Formats: sequence, C-alpha cells, structure tokens
Amino acid sequence: MSHVCPWWLGYFLINPFRRISQNPMKILGPFVAEGMTVLEPGPGMGFFTLDLARLVGPRGKVVTVDLQQRMLDGMKRRARKAGVADRIEARLVKNDGLGVEDLAGQVDFALAFAMVHELPDQRRFFAEVFQALKPGGKLLVAEPKGHVTTEAFAATLALAGAVGFRADSRPAIRASRTAVLVKA
Repeated sequence: MSHVCPWWLGYFLINPFRRISQNPMKILGPFVAEGMTVLEPGPGMGFFTLDLARLVGPRGKVVTVDLQQRMLDGMKRRARKAGVADRIEARLVKNDGLGVEDLAGQVDFALAFAMVHELPDQRRFFAEVFQALKPGGKLLVAEPKGHVTTEAFAATLALAGAVGFRADSRPAIRASRTAVLVKA
C-alpha cells in the first residue's frame, strides 16, 4: 500500500460537522434506492455506510470492504446503535483484492470515496468493481482535492475507462474531484 488512512483517523472522519459540507443523503440520494445492493470499499468507520443502509432499506444490502478490522469494528458498532446493522455486511480483506467475486453482476451502485488514491493497483480495483456491478450499474468516485491533483484524477479515470467504465457525470462534492462511472 502506498498510504492507507490510519484507523484512528476514522474517528475524525465521522465527525458530525462533516455533514455540513458532505451530507451523505444529498450525495447518495440521487443514486441509491430501496432494495438495492451497494458496494462500499474503504468505508472507514461508516460516515457514508449508515446512510447507505438507510437508503437501501430493509430489503437492500450494503457490502463494505476494508483492510482494517478496527475501521470495520467502529462501523459495525455505529450501525448497531443506528439500527441498520442487519443491512450491512462487513468484509475484511487483504491487499490482494476486494474479495467480492461472489457478487459478480449483483451490485447496483458502488461508492469509492477518498480511497482510490490509496490503492497500489487502481486498474485491478476498477476491474473488480466492474465485475461486481450489474449492467448499467454506477460507481461514484470522489477523491480529495488536497491529495489528488487534476492530472492524477484524469489518470485514475483513464484506468477506469480501460476496464470498460463510461463517464456519466461529474457531481459537485465539496473539496472533491468526482465522477460517476457507468458499467457500459
């Protein structure tokens, strides 16, 4: 790994004041509906996860994938407290991929928020997400402007395009470089 967000920083990332500039319901509402299956790699302690679980409702499912057990533990505690733990499947993975082969063609929407720049093999990541998505499924990629240059983000999107993603839109998310990618 080039740089993985330390687990203890997860507590800062779930700060309620963050909702003022990056409200999960406003960001995700246009893409996620009840009954969907959502994939969230790198959920941290669940800043977006809990609202994803609310959006998919009791018939939906959110599959989270993280390298750090402490991040997943924090997210699961918060999900139990919020009453949405039954909608969330937390998976601990190693550096060798997402471990979502069993989801091939089943995912409606995927969220990659401020994590793609941490990956040593972005092309592999995009290939695995592409395989998990249903035809027409969408991936929202948002990278922090403070860590990812315009040029680096363009290179990231080129890698996504090389595995078959088509750029759909560029929603405005504060302090982020964004793209919605569609499985063509």
